[in-house]
Amino acid sequence: MKLLHSTIIGHGQTLIIAHGYFGMGDNWRSMAVRFSEHFEVHSIDQRNHGKSFHTDDFNYEILVEDLYHYIKHYKLRNVIILGHSMGGKMAMLFAVTYPEMVNKLIVVDIAPKYYSPHHEFILKALNAVDFEKINTRREVEAVLKSHIDTQEVVQFLLKNVYWKSKGHLAFRFNLESLTENNNEVGEALPPFTNFDKAALFLKGALSGYLIAADVSLINTHFSHAEIVTINNAGHWIHADNPEDFYKNVYRFITQ
Repeated sequence: MKLLHSTIIGHGQTLIIAHGYFGMGDNWRSMAVRFSEHFEVHSIDQRNHGKSFHTDDFNYEILVEDLYHYIKHYKLRNVIILGHSMGGKMAMLFAVTYPEMVNKLIVVDIAPKYYSPHHEFILKALNAVDFEKINTRREVEAVLKSHIDTQEVVQFLLKNVYWKSKGHLAFRFNLESLTENNNEVGEALPPFTNFDKAALFLKGALSGYLIAADVSLINTHFSHAEIVTINNAGHWIHADNPEDFYKNVYRFITQ
């Protein structure tokens, strides 16, 4: 089985960071460096993202097995898993599947519920980029802007553009697989699953991904869940309000 790409820094208890859809571990570099003052931080690239391997298959069960293999490979024990958005969905499923491997769970701005597909406009924009005709980042940005109104999202996606070979740009993620398997990203945590260790759910006050109606479902799956709202933050809490994000995560891990 192939091994996930990761960046490992720091020493101490293991903290694994799992990024969201269209992201990569490098998106968490600043926060990872900060956490590395106290923990051994593993910023992973999930399959079909970043520098990790590409496959046609893509669903949460597969992502969980990727992480299981990663943890076994590095002989890690009692890990803390921090997952954002899609990474949070994967982290939740991992925790209920392999609770003996997880010490604490941190889920960032996502609930265990089903989300209907809502990334179609992003996938349409990405698939409109023709790298056979485009060979500058500015041209890629122009195509994305013609489909996406939010500059923050455009810049986030542009971080995936790299020089695959001399004069030839490409996306780091496996766009074909993500387009084909887009419906998988919104899948709910399976019913009758439970993680009875400490879990922290962080909600962005300006985000609509995690709402008050989700609290009972969270408590059904995670009997020792703490839910904290981070002010002045949308879906990307760690970028919008890094100070409050760091303080709450550090407090939860060390308490």
